[in-house]
Amino acid sequence: MTAARLVLMALAVGGALLRPWRLPAFLPPLVCVVVAVASGLVPLGAAGHALRPLAAPLGFLLAAIPLAVLLDRLGYFEALAGRFASGRFLVPGLWLLGAGTVAVLNLDAAVVLLTPLYVRIARRQGCSPRYLGFQPVLLALLASSFLPVSNLTNLIVVARYRVAPWQFLEHLGLPSLVACIAGYFLYRLVRGAQPFGPEEGGPAGRAFEGDKEAGRVLLTGSVVVAVVLVGFVLGPPHGVAEWEVALGADLVLCVISRQLPWRVIPWRTALLAAALGVLAASAASDLHVHALLSGTGPFAYLRQAAVSGAGANVVNNLPALLVALPAVSNGTGHASCALWPVLWGVNAGPGLLVTGSLASLLWVDAMGRLGSPVSAGLFLRVGARVVLPAALVGLAALLLLAPAVGC
Repeated sequence: MTAARLVLMALAVGGALLRPWRLPAFLPPLVCVVVAVASGLVPLGAAGHALRPLAAPLGFLLAAIPLAVLLDRLGYFEALAGRFASGRFLVPGLWLLGAGTVAVLNLDAAVVLLTPLYVRIARRQGCSPRYLGFQPVLLALLASSFLPVSNLTNLIVVARYRVAPWQFLEHLGLPSLVACIAGYFLYRLVRGAQPFGPEEGGPAGRAFEGDKEAGRVLLTGSVVVAVVLVGFVLGPPHGVAEWEVALGADLVLCVISRQLPWRVIPWRTALLAAALGVLAASAASDLHVHALLSGTGPFAYLRQAAVSGAGANVVNNLPALLVALPAVSNGTGHASCALWPVLWGVNAGPGLLVTGSLASLLWVDAMGRLGSPVSAGLFLRVGARVVLPAALVGLAALLLLAPAVGC
């Protein structure tokens, strides 16, 4: 049975990433779950037990993408880019906008919405679309550990161990900030190696001019984002889940815009995550990763981050986290200090292989549709020069910070 569960897990991950016969990504994992339950490899009760901690994170995913789309249709992201990312501040301004969007709204939403905007700005400014277009996916890795809502993996941890938002800031806030700063300078250095292709578009200038509605859009969108951010931080301790905060903001924006973006609800991504979650939970006991993820101290934390990051690159960060979580439990229903290097590894680590995260896969699809396809080789070269060293700098900050936060 052990071998069969591992084979089903491998088939599910491989099918989701490779998509044979152009099948929807969620279908191979879903079929594998059906086979596992029908054959008794995964009892129905065990499948339900595996899904319970995923309910709230997936609920947030279903509400967060429409929230970001409604803000985009309002013109909020384009207005922000026009106000803060123009002239000589174009590249750093877009970097800040991307980091903030990932941290506050979720990395998948940032990739889906900012990638087309950044490519459009690049062509308008005479830059390489791949150069600016890389920003959202780089920040989806480096800035996705600030808050629980920044990444689906974070929400899974919150659901399982009741970790508070302030604990994310305490343990991973400084490493994320350091990694984003280091990543920016590395990203600027990589441009000199010209891996992105030729410059395009017209002469450089302001990205946006004379939008009479920009002030109103910025005010409305900023108020919504500020309320949402407060809700994300203060809501959970008072029994208000992150998905409820996002859903409330959705309703407000639906009234303002008179639109109901039901077509953008990411139900396929939610099915994919749920199916992988069931299979990863069933395979976790068969993989014997406790020895690799146990221990305390700088060398143990370094090993834990490296193992989880390598696993995320190979099998995708979601199943890598779900396999690792039982190993970081301290036996009392709470997580040990190993949680933080493991989480850093699965969030910031998958920057070498495009299959490492759902956000990377979404980004590659978006770049292809925008006429600037990115090969796996280019992703690897840029990731090795930007994400990997920046993630290591962030990990160094995490290790130095550990004694101060009681780890």
